[in-house]
Amino acid sequence: MSNFLHHRYYLAIFFFVQVFQLQVISQTILLTPADAAYQNPAIYAKGLQNLQWVPGEQAFSWIANQSLLKQKASSLIPDTVLRLDKLNVALTKLSIKQTNKFPSIEWISNNLLTFTRENKIISFDLLKSVASIINTIPDKAENTDVEPLTKKVAFTRDNNLYLSVETKEIPITDEKNSDIVYGANNVHRNEFGIDKGTFWSPKGNFLAFYRMDQTMVPDYPIVDITTRIATEKPVKYPMAGENMHEVTLGIYNLSSNQTIYMKTGEPAAQYLTSVTWDPSEKFIYIGLLNRDQNHLRLNKYDALTGELVMTLFEEKSEKYVEPENQLYFIPSKANEFLWLSERDGFNHLYHYNTDGKLLGQVTSGSWMITSVAGFDPKGEQVFFLATKESPLQKNIYTADINKGTIRRLSADHGTHTVKLSDDSRYIIDQFNSTDVPLKILITDVKSGKSKMLLEAANPLATYKLGETTLFTLKNDEGTDLWCRMIKPADFDPAKKYPVIIYVYGGPHLQLITDSWLYGAGIYLNYLAQQGYVIFSLDNRGSANRGFAFESAIHRQCGTLEMKDQLTGVNFLKQQPFVDVTRIGVDGWSYGGFMTVNMLLENPGLFKAAVAGGPVCDWKYYEVMYGERYMDTPQTNADGYKKASLIEKAGNLKDRLMIIHCTSDPVVVWQNSLSFVQTCIEKDILLDYFVYPGHDHNVSGPDRTHLIMKIEDYFKKNL
Repeated sequence: MSNFLHHRYYLAIFFFVQVFQLQVISQTILLTPADAAYQNPAIYAKGLQNLQWVPGEQAFSWIANQSLLKQKASSLIPDTVLRLDKLNVALTKLSIKQTNKFPSIEWISNNLLTFTRENKIISFDLLKSVASIINTIPDKAENTDVEPLTKKVAFTRDNNLYLSVETKEIPITDEKNSDIVYGANNVHRNEFGIDKGTFWSPKGNFLAFYRMDQTMVPDYPIVDITTRIATEKPVKYPMAGENMHEVTLGIYNLSSNQTIYMKTGEPAAQYLTSVTWDPSEKFIYIGLLNRDQNHLRLNKYDALTGELVMTLFEEKSEKYVEPENQLYFIPSKANEFLWLSERDGFNHLYHYNTDGKLLGQVTSGSWMITSVAGFDPKGEQVFFLATKESPLQKNIYTADINKGTIRRLSADHGTHTVKLSDDSRYIIDQFNSTDVPLKILITDVKSGKSKMLLEAANPLATYKLGETTLFTLKNDEGTDLWCRMIKPADFDPAKKYPVIIYVYGGPHLQLITDSWLYGAGIYLNYLAQQGYVIFSLDNRGSANRGFAFESAIHRQCGTLEMKDQLTGVNFLKQQPFVDVTRIGVDGWSYGGFMTVNMLLENPGLFKAAVAGGPVCDWKYYEVMYGERYMDTPQTNADGYKKASLIEKAGNLKDRLMIIHCTSDPVVVWQNSLSFVQTCIEKDILLDYFVYPGHDHNVSGPDRTHLIMKIEDYFKKNL
């Protein structure tokens, strides 16, 4: 059977039976708590370091054996273009300390690359074998943003914004009030896809930046116990229904050394999203979202005056609008762009011109585009990742912008990423799946033919793992819910096993995916090795099933999610190998909230649970995320009360351990402390453990202790 036919046969099983499983040959090595805590790199598939396309060529590069390699897409043989010893000779001439590891590089052109060493941005000319210092990243610089062509560096220090140009430092702001922040990457607490606070214009002549005024937001105390006398390190934490920070967008003109601010108007309590430069640098676009998050206006501003030019279009919803992407301007068509929106119920691309005219909907259907990868040089085709085949997969597609015809480029099922060559003739397809730890393919877009660049070895081939199965269950409304079950390695169907339900349940995340280990990771497989059946279900509210599915929880967090989770519990109780008296729950963050909620709403159903960093009352959660899904405590008092774990604490009848990190800036410690206080007042016993100094989760070597703590709790109580 050819690979293609085998693949088609496999997909038929996957979609029509809706069950598939991976049998891992039993071996002898067992996973350890350190493995489950990400402390053992050897158990992860090995890829290619710094893999990228070379600009202007149908060639790509990566780093291996302390050398930079380059390979033509049409070839199977790489060339060595730069060795570490040669690079070190060039560094010595610049009086820069030699390195024992080849640095990650970025290409400026096909013969010129850059890298960073000792806070210096260094270029290396491959034709001349000469290195030069082109800029410096100052000490204590934060939020660095390097302009791609000239390597000018925007950065922040002590909440002010600076430029580094040819090693010269230029201040852009001089704010004395520490509650006003410029250029930070945490504006709107990183909601709406925001991960940076500065935006270089296409030619590098202007720098747009966020100005965030937090003077109206109270300081929230975070205690640092590492000092002899504990000190307070407050953060700004706008809670739902309370004052939120106010944001404006400034533009710094590098030629005139002047800054102007966009006139985004009132009310000041609004969200500035989707910041995108016009290719001409004359205009900048901002998505203005009201505080209620149900009305978006995409506005066009004059970049020289800050004046509003026009509103291109508006989007409204009875629940919420969530802009998370920039405008994708089409090459060779400077006045046309694509906009990604869930306005029809699924995330799709819409074709607009810069006068706000809708030219057409490019894609449609009951599936989601998860990211846009780029265009062909003529601007006729757009490349993207989407869930068209299955909500569990992310495949690579190209669509004709004008005709809407779609072609799939990734032949294998799984979770793909994609990188386009400059001319879009080739793509790098890097993916993993339920039965593939990692593959990297070079695919000819025109012919659809692929060459294998890397097929990683199975890093768990010698480990003793159990069987994992994916399947669907129907909830009370008849909706299919994806489930995953991991059985112990020595599973005996004649025996009865305790079950741990691992839950998240909130927006923006899927637990079950067509990826390596089925999305379960090492931790859940480690728990399965301890003799537990591990079960997960993606309930309504989780990601990549469309707006109606994810937004079903609006104003009632914890209600429909729990009903769907009980569908899974009822299924488990029907399985002959499940000990129905020994069902536990485990989850963190939203999953911690779900864990406690499941116990409080169903006393006696579960025997033991572990909840990490749980939201215990949504009034203690931040404005942006909290108000999107729950509105405010003032406008949804009943919803907040029903969702409050503190209100329901008296229902706790089962063994529960809550874990919280003392420096958590996401779900603040007050959540679980308030729950504990209520339990004390009601003479209710529970277990509680803290991790000093960690933020929203436990990272680094201490995570091994966390894994051991959770395992020990279930061992003693489940």
